[in-house]
Amino acid sequence: MRAFIRRGSVPAIVLSAALLTGCSGASQADDTGSASKPPAAVEVAGEGPSEDAPSSKPAPVLSVGQTDTWDYGEDDANGDFRVTSKMQVTVVSAKYATPAEVGTTNKPEHGQYVVLTLTLKNVGHAPAKVSTYGMLKWEDDDTASQDASTLEGVGEGDDLDTTYKPGQAVTGKLVLDVGRKGGVVSYVGTDDPDAEAAFQVRLPK
Repeated sequence: MRAFIRRGSVPAIVLSAALLTGCSGASQADDTGSASKPPAAVEVAGEGPSEDAPSSKPAPVLSVGQTDTWDYGEDDANGDFRVTSKMQVTVVSAKYATPAEVGTTNKPEHGQYVVLTLTLKNVGHAPAKVSTYGMLKWEDDDTASQDASTLEGVGEGDDLDTTYKPGQAVTGKLVLDVGRKGGVVSYVGTDDPDAEAAFQVRLPK
């Protein structure tokens, strides 16, 4: 009789263990009945995007004698930038000058005049309008970006500020006011939100 009771108690023990296991598993399930997932990774305060991911599209950096292109475009009806053409720039020369050599009695506000000669050409398939005044910034390792545009020399020679039809080009001069010799001049006249500048020119020291 005692042997029968011991054998009969085994299924009850197994059943109790199964019920306990089931309750334990249910405690790990969420309210929807699905198993809970490990918590998502939490961003550490103070840490931004990965340094490996570029924050903006790099602009071509040119020295005298070099040529490169940039995408020309405009915002569409939805406010999204779209490329409509392509412009080419060649840095013909960059020469430092005195006020007398520039043909003015005005002293440079930042410290140094530089005459930058560029050739711009539309190598795309649609017209492109270029405006340089107020769109040229100079900086170096010691000085933050400053507007380098001047009205000196305006009206002399061919004007770079115009609308270029496909295949058309202009070679013209810009008199810029920079802090000192060297540094980089950036043309920021682009609507591309991913580009800090359309192109950059590294000035000689």
